[in-house]
Amino acid sequence: MADPSSYRPKPGQIPDSPGVYKFRDEHRRVIYVGKAKSLRQRLANYFQPLASLHPRTATMVTTAASVEWTVVSTEVEALQLEYSWIKEYDPRFNVKYRDDKSYPYLAVTMNEEFPRVQVMRGHKKKGVRYFGPYAHAWAIRETVDLMLRVFPVRTCSAGVFRNAASAGRPCLLGYIGKCSAPCVGRVTPEEHRELAEEFSDFMAGRTGAYIRRLEKRMTLAAEDMEYERAARLRDDIEALRRAMEKSAVVLADATDADLIALAEDELEAAVQIFHVRGGRVRGQRGWVTDKVEAVDTAGLVEHALQQLYGEESGDAVPKEVLVPALPEDAAAVAAWLSGRRGSQVSLRVPQRGDKKDLMETVARNARQGLVLHKTKRASDLTTRSRALEEIAEALDLASAPLRIECFDISHLQGEDVVASMVVFEDGLPRKSEYRRFQIKGFEGQDDVRSMHEVIGRRFRRYLAEKDRTGEWAPTAGSGTTGPEAVTTGPEAVTTGPEDAVPGPGSPFEDPEESGRPRRFAYPPQLVVVDGGQPQVAAARRALDELGIDDIAVCGLAKRLEEVWLPGEDDPVVLPRSSEGLYLLQRVRDTAHDFAIRYQRSKRTKRLRSSPLDGVPGLGDTRKQALIKHFGSVKRLRQATIDQICEVPGMGRKTAEAVVVALARTAPAAPAVNTATGEIMEDDGDGTA
Repeated sequence: MADPSSYRPKPGQIPDSPGVYKFRDEHRRVIYVGKAKSLRQRLANYFQPLASLHPRTATMVTTAASVEWTVVSTEVEALQLEYSWIKEYDPRFNVKYRDDKSYPYLAVTMNEEFPRVQVMRGHKKKGVRYFGPYAHAWAIRETVDLMLRVFPVRTCSAGVFRNAASAGRPCLLGYIGKCSAPCVGRVTPEEHRELAEEFSDFMAGRTGAYIRRLEKRMTLAAEDMEYERAARLRDDIEALRRAMEKSAVVLADATDADLIALAEDELEAAVQIFHVRGGRVRGQRGWVTDKVEAVDTAGLVEHALQQLYGEESGDAVPKEVLVPALPEDAAAVAAWLSGRRGSQVSLRVPQRGDKKDLMETVARNARQGLVLHKTKRASDLTTRSRALEEIAEALDLASAPLRIECFDISHLQGEDVVASMVVFEDGLPRKSEYRRFQIKGFEGQDDVRSMHEVIGRRFRRYLAEKDRTGEWAPTAGSGTTGPEAVTTGPEAVTTGPEDAVPGPGSPFEDPEESGRPRRFAYPPQLVVVDGGQPQVAAARRALDELGIDDIAVCGLAKRLEEVWLPGEDDPVVLPRSSEGLYLLQRVRDTAHDFAIRYQRSKRTKRLRSSPLDGVPGLGDTRKQALIKHFGSVKRLRQATIDQICEVPGMGRKTAEAVVVALARTAPAAPAVNTATGEIMEDDGDGTA
């Protein structure tokens, strides 16, 4: 535990300007990022007597070992930089809202020649229009099914589309009128894109004008005695109205707004968002977070806005954002939102009328979400804590192993030997820090020797990082402080608007010491190896050779699920009902699966390798062109340089390189079927 006074900046050293600050721990890991109108006033609050600090703040400043800051020109720049750093460093003491599920969106792929309507999850892609999110995928499919009658847009995958185009026959939806069948040329690309645009406009809330236009066309058709066409238009109008009924009108003035509400207690907070477009609720989602920092409702709202709109732009940011409390720098946040949208955004608290009533509904959903989350997680938190305590007690550790790393070796009969490292923090997997290794020191099958190599490589990297940075290594020009740090004045860190986002070469980071989490930079409290006594001994020997004696090692043998310790003749046997044993099994199985996936991918890549892979300057496109032109690698081997040059895109130099590479890998003699004596012809499909 560090004493905050040991790294407290000297009086007058911190500038009285807007900026962003970072606290780092003893391993130079960023543990907290914050922003302030006045860095001097804000940072002074952290160096009060510990008894007067909030318990979470006290924990943070005693975990930290140094503090640094960056001055910016405006509060909006500070907000942008704070969001960028939180996203980049993932500080453990910052509030981070995490989706409790991957919400489905209705997406229209306007970036394709023939736009497709489909359900999408995960990261948003450029050129795709999104509507939602929805609570359930089936709700999207019901809506789409109703609307395809009026807007027969393509919904099939690329493979189905190509098959239909090559066969000259549309799929079933094309026959029943729910697809305009662009695959067989019933509509031109321009006509199909217009349909997709109309579909998107309708989903975006511009419904009234379109329905009125259909009603007018229906009336004209009836007057012209085109009764079949009028009946079809009538059915289209009814289908659209049924689709609209799926999302009830909540705001009569056709408002585009997002409503954000919070429910919180001392430990956790839940946020709920309703996306209202055209006066109708078009989507809903919610998050829950641990309150790892001392933050009030206004601060939680600001964090939620950063999470919600930090990666959005254009119409994805609505004209109006309604919140339960305004952030401390409401004007700066509103300006930041306006910049993301490209036009004015109103950020306010609803006081009366329909919007206030709807906000109460959103808040009620947030309270229900928090209650449901607590019901699900209460036993989970208790179980994880008990598991870590049981492991510490069984292995005689001084404290619970908050960071566990597990290593496993995988191979197939001694070939493609690989290893995996998985990381669990606080009993939960931290996938961003998983690592994979290729065994380089020797060839063949030797799990014990492989384990020794992998553990040695992993912790040599850790020692190299530790030696390079040093425990209190300062960051040049960043205002870092510590027992031996040299701090700089405000002028050394002042930046202009063009440096608002950190990047290579910017004043926000030292190229040698950016502070972002590096590979192998942080030590675990416990190393687990998949195996028994030999593997454990190899791991312990690798650590001893590096002079590391403060990291515990154990092994988990699969057959009897025994826990082995270095130098012990007998294993530690945990009860089958032990939560500690269950956690160790989960860690071990995760490492095993991760290693197998890597080994299989390497084997597949090796089996799919081609003699053309090593030709300099020959990419995948020209490889495919060669195989397509000659039909097989066998025929390509028989071709002359002039014949290879006839392939579009092939120059003489590359053709010569292809001939040399194929001659180098040519089979020594034809294969013979030993049962019949028949010479086996080489099909030459390009694989080895």
